[in-house]
Amino acid sequence: MKKHDPGYYPKLGEAPTSDRGLELWRCSILNRKAVASSSPGLPLRLPWDCEQRDHSTAKQLHHLTDESKRRNRLAVVKQRNSLPRVAEAATLGWKSQPRCGLSPKRNRYLVSPLAQSRVSQPIASIVLLLVLGLTLSTAARNQNHQPLPPEKRLRYQIHLILDFESRTYDGIERVRWINRGDHPTSTLFFHLYPNIRFPGYTPPTEKTPSGDLISDEPLLEIMEVRAASNGAPIPFALDDQETTLRINLRDAVAPSAAVEIEIKFKGTVPEIDPEETGLLAHVVQQVSAAIRSTREVRRARDTNFRCRGVMMLGAAYPLLAARSGDDWFRRIESSIGDALMTDASDYEVTIDAPRIIAVYAPVPVQTVQQKEGANTSTFMAENLRDFAIVAGRDLRSEEKQVGEVIIRSIFRPDHEATARRVLSIAGDALRVYLARFGPLPMKSISIVDAPLVSTMGSAEFAGLSAIASAFYIDFDSSTMRNMPEPIREQRASVEDSLEWTVAHVVAHQWWGAAVGNDPGREPVLDEALANWSALLYYRESHGEQQAASALEEQLRGVYKLYRTFGGDDMEAGRAAREYRNSFQYAAIVASKGALMFEALRKLLGDEKFFAALRDYYHANSLEVADMDDLRGAFIAEAAVEQRRTVNRTFDRWLSSKRGDEDIGPPDPKLAADLGLPARATAKPDRNVFTAFAKVGKFFWQQMTKIR
Repeated sequence: MKKHDPGYYPKLGEAPTSDRGLELWRCSILNRKAVASSSPGLPLRLPWDCEQRDHSTAKQLHHLTDESKRRNRLAVVKQRNSLPRVAEAATLGWKSQPRCGLSPKRNRYLVSPLAQSRVSQPIASIVLLLVLGLTLSTAARNQNHQPLPPEKRLRYQIHLILDFESRTYDGIERVRWINRGDHPTSTLFFHLYPNIRFPGYTPPTEKTPSGDLISDEPLLEIMEVRAASNGAPIPFALDDQETTLRINLRDAVAPSAAVEIEIKFKGTVPEIDPEETGLLAHVVQQVSAAIRSTREVRRARDTNFRCRGVMMLGAAYPLLAARSGDDWFRRIESSIGDALMTDASDYEVTIDAPRIIAVYAPVPVQTVQQKEGANTSTFMAENLRDFAIVAGRDLRSEEKQVGEVIIRSIFRPDHEATARRVLSIAGDALRVYLARFGPLPMKSISIVDAPLVSTMGSAEFAGLSAIASAFYIDFDSSTMRNMPEPIREQRASVEDSLEWTVAHVVAHQWWGAAVGNDPGREPVLDEALANWSALLYYRESHGEQQAASALEEQLRGVYKLYRTFGGDDMEAGRAAREYRNSFQYAAIVASKGALMFEALRKLLGDEKFFAALRDYYHANSLEVADMDDLRGAFIAEAAVEQRRTVNRTFDRWLSSKRGDEDIGPPDPKLAADLGLPARATAKPDRNVFTAFAKVGKFFWQQMTKIR
């Protein structure tokens, strides 16, 4: 091939299209993460090589780079022609998104990476030879990303004393932190998720009879920080409106060294009005979001509360911020998406609670010691990104074993029939995902019947997910007589929505818990992939016909209804903060994003599609992945002639507005029945059921979905 041939140098946004061009790039580039990462557990990958994708760890290259993964990304933006940038673009074959608001220069074509690089030729050659040597020497090793040994993992030892009646708790945690960066550091950062407040939040001024202010949000207070070795006090500060705990160690922690500290804290959670958690509230909220397009954000109270005799502590303790190389992910943004972004850790948690209170966690209780009027429950868990807790007077559970994983359904007694159905669905979904994606690092999964507020249909944590109690409906029970007729007529829709949601939350244990990501910046990586996985469950559990119906109602239908109500098509690759509410988020991220994976499956075929997904999962399990990892896995698995099309498929769904063309346009008949667009900006009637009761099955199917 001559240098002027089209396949010799691919365009910046495209992959090589010829075997010769592919070979030239393979012999002259470094994998982006091999150069940029300093994470000792991160495998080297050459995505163009179908037989040598996952190899030795990047730790062997530490002496070649003195910048962390994140700093390399910033340097790459400023100096596009450096070796890491050319390696990234050539290896993965697409345009990377600029980070931190910096815009890279625009080059129409890539020239030879080593010729264009500002790194000297001898140094580049040495680095290249070393990388290729490491690649070849480790080709026979196990390609799966293995968990770190216990002594090299982050570790929490937490003791909580729970006062259920007063909605308070006292705690102390001992944290072992290991410096996996390249430089010594004397500063640690913890996130205080209960202290997150949405923009413009004003605390209530009402007081209790005793004179205390009534709080409608949780609060986490830090009492003291000490060195675990000798108990010496350690100075600390609260930053970012008291959502970040900054600890200033007296001595710097060297790379690969560890430090242990103790943090004493206390917290409170608010009481949620039960009216905010009922099915009627969920449906009205969805109708209101569709009509008004009001802005919503997740609040700390959404997952840290007490309601209907159930207390949820979604993130009730100081949680180490995730880290990439030497850089901390400090920023927390309020949005309609998830906020938690953490590294995998081991946990030993002990909880003192009144004897009449049942306590549940992501793993089954290991020991229970009875004291006067109280029980002390101890839980042990490995490789979890967080540790959510649920407690209540009347909570019960049932479980089953699927392979090596225990699946549990935790519920209130009046929801027993639905909870058993949830357990059955979860077990079937678990079998499908274990076979298709691979084994989980955790050995138990719990699904909780929780009274979530109307802006949340479900909440996902590592090893534990909650589904709104409002959708635990037994349509054969006498209580259904009090529900509006339009909802009672939607039995099939509500039950299908619950089944879809169970499959969705189980999938989050692969996408979000095992393979971590930044849900604020790239929610497609967990939310959309989990939603597509629910479609996979339908296809393999119920067959193609029901899968086609689920695709139409759970994915296409959500997008089409959103467009019918006047919502604008958007790129699915946007950050979570750019979506106004749960209705828009469900239509663009969860539905449109999921349909991208279905398009990739049809393009590549099942064999290559699932091989790419498994490679992505195994290479990034217990790490924090990004979109480049996902895209690279699919490009690597595609045939040479398909790689450009694969790349363009990602761009079409993530970076362009082709939803009406790819999914379907607004429904004019439904719009006319609803009185749109005349009513699009008007306030809805107080009784939304009067206005829409006769619209038709399609509308109510969408409005009674779990979001």
